[in-house]
Amino acid sequence: MTKPPCPASDDAQAPSSSPSSPSASASTLRLMTYNVRYFGHATRGLATTSAAIHRIARSLSRMDQLPDLICLQEVETQSLRSSTMNKQWHPEETQLDRLMLELHAALAHEGRSERFLSYYFPAHVYRLTNRTNIYTTGLAVIARDTLQVDHHNATKPHDITFRRRVRHLKQTRICAHVSFKHACGQTLDIFNTHLSLPSVFSREFWTGEARMGFGPNQLEEARVLARFIEQEKRSNLFVVVGDFNALPGSPVDRYLREEAGLVDAFSRVKQVSVEEARAFATAGFMNLRMHLDHVYSSPEVEWVDFAGTFPFGKEGAFAGLSDHVPLIGRCKVPVAEAA
Repeated sequence: MTKPPCPASDDAQAPSSSPSSPSASASTLRLMTYNVRYFGHATRGLATTSAAIHRIARSLSRMDQLPDLICLQEVETQSLRSSTMNKQWHPEETQLDRLMLELHAALAHEGRSERFLSYYFPAHVYRLTNRTNIYTTGLAVIARDTLQVDHHNATKPHDITFRRRVRHLKQTRICAHVSFKHACGQTLDIFNTHLSLPSVFSREFWTGEARMGFGPNQLEEARVLARFIEQEKRSNLFVVVGDFNALPGSPVDRYLREEAGLVDAFSRVKQVSVEEARAFATAGFMNLRMHLDHVYSSPEVEWVDFAGTFPFGKEGAFAGLSDHVPLIGRCKVPVAEAA
């Protein structure tokens, strides 16, 4: 016997005969993954600007269907980069603090009552002195306050970094994990990560035609990531998102799909080939356009759509705000069976 249908989130559609519409026995969850480039895109990532934080918060608040979960990469705490051009409103303020203040102010301005909670996952610190950081790196997860968070590893994110050479200089890469209980009674796991770039010390970097996702160091990080997910997941409903610095069809992507058993949600929903997925750019550098951001999941997660997702360089609510664009996916959350 199952529970009666749980309330759907505000972006759910009415049940229909369409296979892509949520059924009456499921709610939906909308999530976003977005590399915000330390809110410093206008300065090519050299310094955070208050205008960048404000514009991203405003763009979020104006979405027709607000996400339930927002997973961010390249978020700072406090440093010279984060505060030189972006003056802090109080001495302890971080980038995430400011974003949350701006987001809730923007939501109120739009007449919306939704509220969010945030979790920060520190990755690396480049210090000038013991009291002054040049810059920091980290991830963030922002969740609607209607979601019951049962577990997170914000105090100790999992290190997935592959270190062989320049061990002490290598930037730490992490995986953030948040487990929560949906109103349907289901437990879901969200894993947010940001893999390293391919190592310039590998032969493949200099001899291969494609590089992003082809680095042996990246493949090792993908293996560590997969082991962490397998060990830490609290249910068979889980989603893995982030900036993988890996192209569709690269060794990293193939490993996660073919060996780790994950589903590429975007390609499945869009029903596109590897070549077509590569042509849908999620990031840009100078004249390069690349598909580096991904939404993976366990096979048990049923995906509905990626409405509101636009390729890099095209019009959209988040165009020009970072060197990446967000991927915004919606999936079904089945009702948990009664014990």
